[in-house]
Amino acid sequence: MPNPILHQSAVLGSVVASSLGLWRGSVVVKAAVQPAKPVTLYEFEASPYCRAVREVITALHLDVEIRPCPQGGTRFRPEAERLGGKLQFPLLADANTGEVMYESADINAYLFRTYGGMDVPAYYRPTALKPQVSTAASAVRLGRGWKARASVAPEQPLHLWSFESSPYSRLVRERLCELEIPYTLHSLGKEHWKEAGPAARRITPNPYVPREGGKRHAFWKAHGRVQVPYLEDPNTGAGLFESADIIDYLERTYAR
Repeated sequence: MPNPILHQSAVLGSVVASSLGLWRGSVVVKAAVQPAKPVTLYEFEASPYCRAVREVITALHLDVEIRPCPQGGTRFRPEAERLGGKLQFPLLADANTGEVMYESADINAYLFRTYGGMDVPAYYRPTALKPQVSTAASAVRLGRGWKARASVAPEQPLHLWSFESSPYSRLVRERLCELEIPYTLHSLGKEHWKEAGPAARRITPNPYVPREGGKRHAFWKAHGRVQVPYLEDPNTGAGLFESADIIDYLERTYAR
């Protein structure tokens, strides 16, 4: 079982990391229509450039196939190198258009243009300081989500409902990355200002019901609440809320 003191310390560090990033990757800028074919992102959690792309994925409410490529990894790094021609991350591969591209700024411009029908908003444009601040955020997390660990590969990718700045979701993504576990990232960013705050205490004093027609409303109808992270594993049938429980499950099921 996870140590609750160590876990809460990790949560606190993750809150600091999100604060350093000004909580980008929290709010949906424009809900894109989900593409017909998978958009795949080869990345690793601790990279500031990969983080910039994941922030935009939240902003567009996109669902993306994540292929973790931590340092020392052997599961997806060779595949990424064959696909793009070099070991550089992030690498985006879009089966809908045939695009394969590097560079976070180029990827973000492509995602906003292709799936948002708009230019990159100022809040998500690259600046000279963003990589340094994002690197500091990774340093706060002591490099978690950077290096590969021994693991058993799942037969099918897992499913994670998350949004980029969620401190609890970050802890789960770090572990998935380190264990090189592929997953579908289902973006569940905040669709309205009343959704600010943790799942148990929204700004609105009334019982929280998401706007009808959105991804959050669909999640709420399926689960009776909107809370991230939420992990589903089609290999075992497991469905888990609570980051500590998810991390414990991943360690017991896949870590070696």
